[in-house]
Amino acid sequence: MHNDRHLANCPALVLNADYTPLSYYPLSLWPWQTAIKAVFLERVDIIETYDREVHSASFGMKLPSVIALRQYVRPSEYPAFTRFNLFLRDRFQCQYCGSPDLLTFDHIVPRRLGGRTSWENVAAACSPCNLRKGGRTPEQAHMRLMNRAIRPTTWQLQERGRAFPPNYLHETWRDWLYWDVELES
Repeated sequence: MHNDRHLANCPALVLNADYTPLSYYPLSLWPWQTAIKAVFLERVDIIETYDREVHSASFGMKLPSVIALRQYVRPSEYPAFTRFNLFLRDRFQCQYCGSPDLLTFDHIVPRRLGGRTSWENVAAACSPCNLRKGGRTPEQAHMRLMNRAIRPTTWQLQERGRAFPPNYLHETWRDWLYWDVELES
C-alpha cells in the first residue's frame, strides 16, 4: 500500500500511562524516530498507527500515531513562569481591553514602585493599553483588569489550553483528545 505521507509529518501523540495526553498545550507529540526508539526500549505501548511503514534490512513496522507511556509521569503542580504560559493563562488577550492583538506583558504594580516579575503581578496587555498605563498602577491610570493575576496550577493551564486546539489533528488522535470545540468529521 502506497502512502504519500512524509515521515516528518508522522508525529506520535504521547499519552500518559492513564491514557490522557501528557500535555494539551502544547500538544504532547514526539517525532517518529523518538516514538520508535521508545517502543524498542519498551517504555511505551503502541495504541494507534499510521498507514505509513518504515523498514530496515530485516524489519518493517507501521509508524505509531498514538503511544502510551508504560510508567505514569506525574505532572508538576505549577507550570514554569514563561511568556507563553502567561498568555495562555490570560487566554491570549489583553487583560485591560480584551484585544488579542499586539500582546506584550504588563507589570501591574510597576517595577519602579517595587512590583515583582511574578504570576501575581504580570498580566497580558496589548501595546496600546500598556503604553496608556505607563509606569502607573491600574488605579492610577483609571484602568481595570478583567481578571485577577494568579499563579495557575498545571491543571488550570491544561484546561485553558483545551480551548485552543492545534491546526492539525490526525484522525487517530481524536479519541484521545477532548477539546472544548467540536472537531470536524
